[in-house]
Amino acid sequence: MRLSSVRLGDCLTLVERRNFDERYGVDDVRGVNNQKLMIRTKADVSARDFSKFQIVEPGEFFFNHRTSRNGSKLSITYNYDNEPHIVTEDYVVFKVTDEDYLCPGWLYLYVCRTEYDRYAIQNSWGSSTEFFNWEDLCDTEIDLPPIEIQRKYAAIYETILANQRSYEQSLDDLSISCALLLDKCKQATRWEPIGNFLKEIDIRNKNGICKYAQGVNLAKQFVESKASSSDLKKYKLVKSGQLACNFLHVGRDIAYPVAINESDEIYAVSPAYAVFEPDDSYISHYLLAWLSRDEVGRFGWFICDDSIRGSMNVARFLSQKVPVPDRELIKAVSELSIAFRNRQVINERLKSQLKDICPVLIRGSVEEASR
Repeated sequence: MRLSSVRLGDCLTLVERRNFDERYGVDDVRGVNNQKLMIRTKADVSARDFSKFQIVEPGEFFFNHRTSRNGSKLSITYNYDNEPHIVTEDYVVFKVTDEDYLCPGWLYLYVCRTEYDRYAIQNSWGSSTEFFNWEDLCDTEIDLPPIEIQRKYAAIYETILANQRSYEQSLDDLSISCALLLDKCKQATRWEPIGNFLKEIDIRNKNGICKYAQGVNLAKQFVESKASSSDLKKYKLVKSGQLACNFLHVGRDIAYPVAINESDEIYAVSPAYAVFEPDDSYISHYLLAWLSRDEVGRFGWFICDDSIRGSMNVARFLSQKVPVPDRELIKAVSELSIAFRNRQVINERLKSQLKDICPVLIRGSVEEASR
């Protein structure tokens, strides 16, 4: 076996297939992010002329040739669904000319590497906006293993990807189950203020036991803050089991950035945050699940109308009422919520491993062909 040095453009065919009959509409529109994933577009395209959109058949690739302000990455992917989709006319659509010479799955692994992102950025051209065009993609020189080796390593990736997607599907099932239980909680005859279950705590990092600051994002997770270690003595401490909430932009975000410290460590958060001690762990996870509902976030936005910045004061938050069902239902919601968040963490880890394994598989295929 040996490697073949080929120009990528000799293995690809540009596709120009318009949606002239408008067979596909707004539900079929897809885009691509800089993680190389096909996504439903976030733009409002309802008023667009869909006859100008391009049809992407299963297995065909498409990319956004603009690389400016894109995290130093090339947004490229392929249609891995079993049905056609459409993309805007701004995208470049192409396919592998001969799949018995170049495996589409192996090509996807190749362009998913950070090495290829660097290559694309280095070879992007423009003044205020830089582009990596079809011609630039075609000029890529690659060392191509025999097709059998390509397919072998592409199959390894597909197996790992299938496991991750199956795991992600279980997340959707858990989310639906939790939402149904919370809907059932709304039928409770007893509603009480949140303040009946949470007590505000204000302990500062005076002794500097925490060297790094944490924040809370909209996914209800603690994340590392950019605050410097020199100004952390005024920060509030969040012990294991306690909740931290950022009320500064509830009205702007239409959501509550709140999280539970589920680790054994002590976190330091901004003095602007509120820290709460719950009655018990079940009630804290139940409240977190309740505050994660979209309707609760919208109500929080509604009652922030007295603040220009969209902030909420602690007293108003604690005065909001929540349904208090029987203990067994609270426990069931809490356990589902815990399982969902734990699986979220594992799923993100699996997705990260998928990204990290691309260069490993490409290197492995090249080394095997070089023996």
